Amino acid sequence: MKKKITVLPGDGIGREIAYGAMDVLQAIGQRFGHEFEMETAEIGGAAIDQEGTPLPEATVALCKQSDAVLLGAVGGPKWDHHPSGVRPEQGLLGIRKALGLFANLRPITAYESLIDASPLKKELVNSVDFMIVRELTGGLYFGKPSERRGENQEIVVDTLYYERHEIERIVEKAFEIAMARRKKLTSVDKANVLESSRMWREIVKEKAALYPEVKVEHILVDAAAMKIIHQPKDFDVIVTENLFGDILSDEASMITGSLGMLPSASLRADGFGLYEPIHGSAPDIAGQDKANPLAMILSAAMMLKYSFGLDAEARIVEQAVNEVLNAGYRTQDIQSDQGNTVVGTKMMTRLVVDRLEENHATSGILTCYL
Repeated sequence: MKKKITVLPGDGIGREIAYGAMDVLQAIGQRFGHEFEMETAEIGGAAIDQEGTPLPEATVALCKQSDAVLLGAVGGPKWDHHPSGVRPEQGLLGIRKALGLFANLRPITAYESLIDASPLKKELVNSVDFMIVRELTGGLYFGKPSERRGENQEIVVDTLYYERHEIERIVEKAFEIAMARRKKLTSVDKANVLESSRMWREIVKEKAALYPEVKVEHILVDAAAMKIIHQPKDFDVIVTENLFGDILSDEASMITGSLGMLPSASLRADGFGLYEPIHGSAPDIAGQDKANPLAMILSAAMMLKYSFGLDAEARIVEQAVNEVLNAGYRTQDIQSDQGNTVVGTKMMTRLVVDRLEENHATSGILTCYL
């Protein structure tokens, strides 16, 4: 298989972890006989510095010519008060919109070897495995903000805007994912207050008739936030709107003990996707070889699965990550007091690549996929 991938390193630690993911993809390509052509472009603060905009037209054009996109991270205090008024995060929102990426998938998986890194009790965290499906191109983030704060600078207005078809397509995607998992869907809204949530709930009920095998429950967002902490194993697939999904997925990251372990995929209907870790650019540790590259590597694994249909290759990457963790290697964000070996970004990436290369000659499990 031959695929073209645009890599957007971005800002802060994004540059370190993105190149690590490229090394992993090269190892997978060599192992399975795939050719991954990878080309980099700028986005976010780095793009502001170079071209005065967080999303250059050339970056968008390159992404549109590719089969998938890998993104590191954007943002940092350096651009908080940029003279132009633009922010790095506008590049991220812009690329999602430009590429028509409406479905954000965030798997929440508790690794057995990392349970002690979670602030939650072991019995709550053990065996947790669910997926948050977040609508990505509508809601408050894309509504029309007020141009000013009123005459006395004391009034603000942000609009929560959705069209029916935007809700329908994300709900359909969530049902499809639930069908491939444990066939349970939890729809999160605020239907007791918001008209947009009442439409959301109506559409979920309509679509449920098309998927009779899926058990559906409706839950208010505040109740969902509590349940993620005290009953996380009760979830299989959660579907929700943009703002709620953003908040809940960051909350759920504490199940794993670190944002550095959580990948994500942003998809459109034809399977094209942008893949990125959900953590930020962490400028305080950028360039210090301290960043956890595993969420970026796992995002690359999601790319192999969802955009390229390479399920076996994706599982092998996930297996390599799990084996490295089981061997006791940790970056600083997931270290514990149990005698684990703390390594840097480059070494953690190298350990995963080595595991991929070592298992190539010894594993007999994979031959049925080749």
